[in-house]
Amino acid sequence: MAVSAALRAAITRAQNADQHSEPVFSPLRGLGRGRLTPIDLLGQSLSTIAPATGMVFIALWMITYSPGYVGLAAIAATTSAVFLVAFCITQFTRRLAAAGSLYSFVFQGSGIRATLTAGAALVLGYLGISVSVFSQAVPSLLDTIAIVGPDVRGTAATVITTVAIAVAVAWIAVRGVRFATRAILVVEACSLILIVVVMLATHSDTTTAVALPNPSLSAVPFLAMLTVLSMAGFESSAFFGPESKRPLINVTRTVLISPIICGVLFVFAAWAAMTGHGATIVGAYFEGTASGASAEVVLAVKIGMTCSWFASTLGCAQAGSRLLYSMGIERVLPAPLARVHRRFRTPYVAVLAFVAVSAAGVFIYSDTVRDDSGSFDGVVETALVCAYTLVAFASWKFLRRIGEHTSLTRICTLSVSTAGAGLLVYIVLDGAVHGMWALPIAALAVAVSGTVWSALLRRARPESLLTVGAFDSVETADLLPGAGTLLIDGDGRRRLVPDRGTAEGDSPEHGR
Repeated sequence: MAVSAALRAAITRAQNADQHSEPVFSPLRGLGRGRLTPIDLLGQSLSTIAPATGMVFIALWMITYSPGYVGLAAIAATTSAVFLVAFCITQFTRRLAAAGSLYSFVFQGSGIRATLTAGAALVLGYLGISVSVFSQAVPSLLDTIAIVGPDVRGTAATVITTVAIAVAVAWIAVRGVRFATRAILVVEACSLILIVVVMLATHSDTTTAVALPNPSLSAVPFLAMLTVLSMAGFESSAFFGPESKRPLINVTRTVLISPIICGVLFVFAAWAAMTGHGATIVGAYFEGTASGASAEVVLAVKIGMTCSWFASTLGCAQAGSRLLYSMGIERVLPAPLARVHRRFRTPYVAVLAFVAVSAAGVFIYSDTVRDDSGSFDGVVETALVCAYTLVAFASWKFLRRIGEHTSLTRICTLSVSTAGAGLLVYIVLDGAVHGMWALPIAALAVAVSGTVWSALLRRARPESLLTVGAFDSVETADLLPGAGTLLIDGDGRRRLVPDRGTAEGDSPEHGR
């Protein structure tokens, strides 16, 4: 009887529901909701990280500076620290989906200035990663072509290759995430399998002859920072929450799984380098057949690494464009960035802008920065550590505000916040001691960016300050017929009001 009565009441409410009220939409609905599966999200995260390239570089530094088991422990400890950062991020991903990722999350716990600071740090970090991997993809592709065909390396070939890669990345990113992530996941998996097999199947005590600059940090802290940089983008699946199926579950799982997968691979690469199993693949990539590796192995390694560099460039473009899109929606950046392709539902203006800046950065990097790549990487690391620290502290404040803290969340959020702040101080001081002034300058620029940005917006577009922190919210179409009418009140908040004819006891507000 109770079930029948409830069913009749629901039918009555549906019949009496107001069908003429103006529908309410999510601010992020333009991207297309519920399209991406867990496989797509994992492909996005792994493409941004490009663990295959990280494994080779970790093996290179382990062979070059021989930190032994202390270096191995440093990589494992850093992986654990990144996992704690992921845990802090999931305090938001399990509760909301936002195309701005960490930028939007920080707003939920901290003020507008902290949010804009995190946004500036993320823009700098993702552009820096994109420029770095893009600049590696170009010579890697030219080297691969030289192995199988004519040697076309030179200034003209570099320019043409850079433009070609930029066009390919932009086209694929505009075409859609699902179009790219699954293919990239297969390519990255093949690259990883190749590297693991070569490391296990070969053994050589010969060290690489690659000339490397001495890092400003000692070997162990440098390996820790290299691991952080190699894992940058592990949280990039969070940018696709509004576009994914069951985002509060699937994005959370992907954010937690990604650093674990990469950490295991990086620890394996460090072990292989320590035991003589990493020299062959390092030599094959950096020295070619001059290292003693066969032409077949060199070609396979070059192809695998080139694909991995390209995948990382594409992953950065896809994630960075969502960040710019979110800022365009809020109008803290120019509104055209929020334009979405009618067919593919991708933020094509944001994609083109991100890829164009990245390509321009490659030319600047090649001409002026390559000889001081340590400072460039340090700036990127500073920006990323700043963003991760801000989101960890914001998660502590957010959980305290909504009253959902546990002993575990308190320990993790405060530990990560403290460790991140301490690491920033260490980076700044170490940069000043070693004359790498780009690091303290970058830290200062990021620190004041939120204050300067908010002041400029308050003068030029004060209304934009009221829309910061946009996330995917309930729409009229999400409601069951007769559940009520979704309205936006004078404060811009969504409010569910009972339809006419709804029984008092059946009101959606009843029992709160």
